[in-house]
Amino acid sequence: MSRIDRKALVAAYKEEQTPVAGVYAVICGATGEAWVGRSLNIDRQQNSLWFTLKSGTFAYRALQSAWTEHGEGAFRFEQLDRLCDDLSPMARDTELKERSTRWRDRLGAEGI
Repeated sequence: MSRIDRKALVAAYKEEQTPVAGVYAVICGATGEAWVGRSLNIDRQQNSLWFTLKSGTFAYRALQSAWTEHGEGAFRFEQLDRLCDDLSPMARDTELKERSTRWRDRLGAEGI
């Protein structure tokens, strides 16, 4: 592999790994309850969240209790909004807060 090909592959990998911020929901099919959160890396958020819930250490007790009672199979993760990556950190944080509030109101969900 030439040096130019290698550089192109590395650049493509780094571009692929750029995190996308967004708003997500965790929905319990058994009860209809919903929780809305925001993430700086929405594509990896479910994995992190599921790990914490499975280990029983999630900070939001209502969600952890529902998970413990109904099990993983009763839950689904939905990406609700994805933000453009050209926002400044301050604009991104403000936009995440506003969008998560709108989604909580729309879904009648708790915030996480």
